Amino acid sequence: MFTTHPFQAGSDPDKFHEECGVFGVFGTEDAAAFTALGLHALQHRGQEAAGIVSYDGKRFHPHRAMGLVGDIFGDRDVIDRLPGDSAIGHNRYSTTGETVLRNVQPLYAGYGFGGLALAHNGNLTNARQLRRELVQAGSLFQSTMDTEVIQHLIATSREARLLDRVIEALRAVDGAYSLVALSRRKLIGARDPLGVRPLVLGQIGDAWVLASESCALDIIGADFVRDIEPGEIIVIDDEGVHSHKPALPTRKRFCIFEYIYFARPDSNVDGRNVYEARKAIGAEMAREAPVDADLVIPVPDSGVPAAIGYAAEAGIPFELGLIRNHYVGRTFIEPTDEIRHLGVRLKHNANRGQLDGKRVILVDDSIVRGTTSKKIVEMVRNAGATEVHVRISSPPTKSPCFYGIDTPEASELLAANHDVDGIRRLIGADSLAYVSMDGLYRAMGETAGRNNDAPQYCDACFSGEYPIALTDMNDTDNTSQMSLLAELA
Repeated sequence: MFTTHPFQAGSDPDKFHEECGVFGVFGTEDAAAFTALGLHALQHRGQEAAGIVSYDGKRFHPHRAMGLVGDIFGDRDVIDRLPGDSAIGHNRYSTTGETVLRNVQPLYAGYGFGGLALAHNGNLTNARQLRRELVQAGSLFQSTMDTEVIQHLIATSREARLLDRVIEALRAVDGAYSLVALSRRKLIGARDPLGVRPLVLGQIGDAWVLASESCALDIIGADFVRDIEPGEIIVIDDEGVHSHKPALPTRKRFCIFEYIYFARPDSNVDGRNVYEARKAIGAEMAREAPVDADLVIPVPDSGVPAAIGYAAEAGIPFELGLIRNHYVGRTFIEPTDEIRHLGVRLKHNANRGQLDGKRVILVDDSIVRGTTSKKIVEMVRNAGATEVHVRISSPPTKSPCFYGIDTPEASELLAANHDVDGIRRLIGADSLAYVSMDGLYRAMGETAGRNNDAPQYCDACFSGEYPIALTDMNDTDNTSQMSLLAELA
C-alpha cells in the first residue's frame, strides 16, 4: 500500500521503492554475523530499518533499529549480543504500517509451544479483514504491520505441530509474500502460491541459508541450491531440509519488476540472471524503437544494463553521460523548497564532455510521476545535447501495486493520465518510447510475447490485471489506500 515519506536525498520520490529483504541461516557459528552480511547485500530492498533475531539453544536474542544495516550492526559488540547458530533478519521499506520501531522486523512472540520470530516480504491483501476478525476474537496487536496478522493466525491455530499452524495461517491469507521464521529447532521459509516475491535456498558447509536474492548468498560464500517454489514451505532442522507443498498447484506469476528494477543485477532470481534479463530488455527496445543518435547513456544505476543492451543491438556507442554520486547518504538537511528542487542534482550530474553537441538516447527503467525524468532531460540538454531521445525498459506504469511495492495511487501515475506523446511533452524529450508488453515478455524468453490468457508474470502495474484478490481494497466501507493505512495505524 502507498505510504508517504519525508524527502531523503538518497531516495528517489519518482521511483517505485523496494519492498523488503529477508535472510535466515541455520546451523553455523556466528549466525548473526552471517545474517548481518546477508542483510547488507540486500540493503537495496529496504533502507528504513533492519533487525536480527538469533537463537542460542536456550533463548532468543533480538536487536532491531532504524537506519542502515552497517550503522545498526557494524559494531562487533552488537553482534556479540546475538549469540547462537541460527538467526533470521529483515530489511524494511514500509508498504504497510508506520515508520516506527514497533514495526521493525523480525517480530518475536512467545507461544505455548515456544518462541517464534517471523520476517516477511510482501503484502497481504486481506490483512485488514483478518485483523478485524482477530481483534474481535480477542487478539491484541502491537504493530500496524500485516506481518503481525500471520503471527496471530499462528497463535490462534489449534493445530499441534508448528508446521501445521504455519500452513493453516498461510491458507487464510491472500497476497504476495516470502517469509522466514525461526523457532527453537527450525528455520522455516515460505513463498506465496503464485511465487510473486522471491526466495532462494543456499548452503555453506553444513549450514543452510534462506534469502530474498542470491547476492546475499554470495557475500557469505554460500552456494546457491535452488529457488523456493511457489506455494512451497521449507523446514530446516538438524536432520536437513524438508519440503512441503500444501498449496494447490497453480501457474506462477513472479513479479516482472524484479527483473526491471528491484533485484540487484548480480542476483539470480526465479531461475534467471537479472543483469542478462535487463540487457535483453534493452536489446528488445533497440529493435522496437530505433532512432538515429550519437550515443546511448543510462540513468545510473538501474538503467545501465538495459542501456548496454540497447547500445550493443543498435550499434551505437555506450557512454556514461550521467555520473551518479554514491555518497549522498539517506538523509540531508531539513529541506527547503529550493533544496528539494535540487534533489536530482544531489544524485546525478551530467558529463558535459560526453554530451556536448551529441544526439543522445537516454535509457531508464521506468517513469512514475515524471518529475525526475523531466529534470534529467533538462540536465542533459543543459550539458549541450542537441537531441534527447528517452527509452524506458518497462511498459507504461498505469496501475499501483498492492503486493508489497510502495507505489503512488493511480492519480499520481503519469502514464495513467497521459498518452506517450503527452508524457514526452511533459518531460521535454524529442522522442519517447517504452518497451512493449510483448517485447518485455520476448526479452524474458517468451518468444510469442505475452499470452493474454495466461501471462507468466505478475505485470499488474502495467496491465492492471491483478492475479491475487484485492480483498481489502474492494471493501465497500473504504477503498482508499491512505485510509486503509490510517485504520491500521
